Amino acid sequence: MGIPEGDPTKGAKLFKQRCSQCHTTEKGGKHKTGPNLHGLFGRKTGQAEGFSYTVNNVNKGIIWGPDTLFEYLENPKKYIPGTKMVFAGLKKKNERADLIAYLGEATKS
Repeated sequence: MGIPEGDPTKGAKLFKQRCSQCHTTEKGGKHKTGPNLHGLFGRKTGQAEGFSYTVNNVNKGIIWGPDTLFEYLENPKKYIPGTKMVFAGLKKKNERADLIAYLGEATKS
């Protein structure tokens, strides 16, 4: 499938508009409706300490990375049926790539 080259600056704007009401990215950031995303890349689904996930999210058992996020962000409820995440997804490939590029920088451990 291949992920287009993402622009982290555009991704930061997308995150602020579409994600920041439910997620934080900074180290030690608080959980909101969704978990803090710091250290996301390389982490298994449902493993952010202190956040209450659905069983489906915990049991999905994939490791978050660009490829898994690219698929997940298109339609979260299809990728993890039963997830609490109410976000409908980003249908545009370039928007997903931009958001992933931003998250890659903003969530680094």
